[in-house]
Amino acid sequence: MVADSELLVDHSGDVLRLTLNRPEKRNALSLAVLDEIGAALTEFQDKPVKCAVITGAGERCFAAGGDLKELDAVRTPEQTLAMAERGHQALDAIRYFPVPVIGALNGLALGGGAELAMACDIRIAAAHAELGLIQARLNVTTAWGGGIDLINAIGNSAALAVLCTGRRLSAAEALGYRLYERVCAEQEDFQVFSEQFLHEFTRPGLLVLRGYKATAAQRRRQLQEELTDTARQAFAAGWVHADHWQAAEQALQKKPRP
Repeated sequence: MVADSELLVDHSGDVLRLTLNRPEKRNALSLAVLDEIGAALTEFQDKPVKCAVITGAGERCFAAGGDLKELDAVRTPEQTLAMAERGHQALDAIRYFPVPVIGALNGLALGGGAELAMACDIRIAAAHAELGLIQARLNVTTAWGGGIDLINAIGNSAALAVLCTGRRLSAAEALGYRLYERVCAEQEDFQVFSEQFLHEFTRPGLLVLRGYKATAAQRRRQLQEELTDTARQAFAAGWVHADHWQAAEQALQKKPRP
């Protein structure tokens, strides 16, 4: 594990830990970091780990969206579709990793960061960890399969309401939707809380974990394959539209909301 890497990879015992390490940029997701996530999971998919964990460095943000400055250069329909496919492929490595992947949300998960969280099989969260598929606020739809994951998790009607409004869900709201499995109490140390939760996933045998994940992943794969083309075309049409660029320019000019 290289301390100055933008993705920290640590394999200890039965657990593979991936930590987004861009706290000064609110752990924004560059395409390179997404590639690294996919590569790390691919490297470990045949190794005897019982679960993987994805979290963020610091206490404020799990991942507060994609890297807007980098994505600002994506302008043509061809570039847009290529970017969407690249990010989707990285998150597919999470969706179809052979054992459960747990998103340990130490803080905000917004936009692309919320898509990353939704790609995980299970999410636990700090008390202040809001979850927001806020793409509608930028006049665009989800790029990397996160909208489909939300539909899979909470159903059409509830997902449509969340996606169309671009709401930021509080930890309590996300827990109510069962988007979070558990929420850490405010006075409790999140790292300790996470380790206690992970302990439950190292008890069963590896074949049990792989068997259940294979079944769950197949269901997810079917829905992703059924809906991805429709979702991707909608995303590309929105991304190159003037309404999106006007909203994106305004977002870049604003100071980040804490």
